[in-house]
Amino acid sequence: GSAIAAALPQVFARSGPLVLDADALNAVATSPALRQALVARAAHGATVLTPHPLELARLLASTTAVIQADRISAAQQAARQLQCIVVLKGSGTVIAAPDGSCAINHSGNARLAIGGTGDVLTGCIAAQLASLAAETPSNQTHPWQQAWQRVLDAVWLHGHVADTWDQYHPTQATLTASRLAEALPRLP
Repeated sequence: GSAIAAALPQVFARSGPLVLDADALNAVATSPALRQALVARAAHGATVLTPHPLELARLLASTTAVIQADRISAAQQAARQLQCIVVLKGSGTVIAAPDGSCAINHSGNARLAIGGTGDVLTGCIAAQLASLAAETPSNQTHPWQQAWQRVLDAVWLHGHVADTWDQYHPTQATLTASRLAEALPRLP
């Protein structure tokens, strides 16, 4: 809920790699100070935002229709402005980086519109990023560069599990968020 806004300044200042979703995105969208703090942390740790089109519209002070009309440009704009990796959820999930790099993930299907599956995606990205804090920083210029491939992998894996659901889970015809989370392969 709205209580997250009070915690975010400390989270931004003290966290390593970070994934923001839902109410955290809404808090950033409505607070210039939080927006500024988010941009400022770019030099210290990778941040990934996982908005759906309405959340991205709020972040860009736009409308869902404008976002959906050009999903790639909208994701790139947010990534540049906020100095974060942006994962714009939806059919053909768009992943954009602060330097303008962009990828479109084609794994996944309409089953991922089920409530809670976006939360599973956020968790999948967080799991991929968790090991970054323990690694020696690479020679790459920006923290988001180390996170880029891990984010791409997490988004693909999330969609792939949904795509292969019937093949591997024939007795569980209905995909739910909890079943999706349980079906994700465990990382070493």
